[in-house]
Amino acid sequence: MRALVLALFLSGALAQTYTVQKGDTLYRIAKAHGLSVEELKGLNGLTSDLIHPGQVLRVGTQDPPKKASLFQEGLAVWYGPGFHGKRTASGEVYDMHALTAAHPSLPFGTRVRVTNLKNGRSVVVRINDRGPFGGRYIIDLSYAAAKAIGALSATRVRVEVLEE
Repeated sequence: MRALVLALFLSGALAQTYTVQKGDTLYRIAKAHGLSVEELKGLNGLTSDLIHPGQVLRVGTQDPPKKASLFQEGLAVWYGPGFHGKRTASGEVYDMHALTAAHPSLPFGTRVRVTNLKNGRSVVVRINDRGPFGGRYIIDLSYAAAKAIGALSATRVRVEVLEE
């Protein structure tokens, strides 16, 4: 048992807990760990402000906080033969057979998941161009990306930013 506790401590699993001391309050514990009282109560499933000495409280998680995902829904179209082999706005050569896309504002290199809302199929693409411009479309997919999700005509999609 002692070896298990030591292993947990060394792995950091116990580093995210706090043992309540005599005279502690939820407010003081929360403040010391950069939490609000409500966050501390939520982490521990507490429904009241009552705590007692010796009680072990979670004051954080092992996982780093997740970045909020950015979503956009709208129509997608694809572009291909007329642009194949020409330079994109990022400077790279457009390949209609690569999993890439054009977006009006996301930084070049951003990876996004595009999901066809009609059939649920999705594909991850990298933003390497600008567009579509001045219309009702939110993203221009390469031919390969559009084909992968069954969107070879204007299709309602959801775009989720994975990483910038």
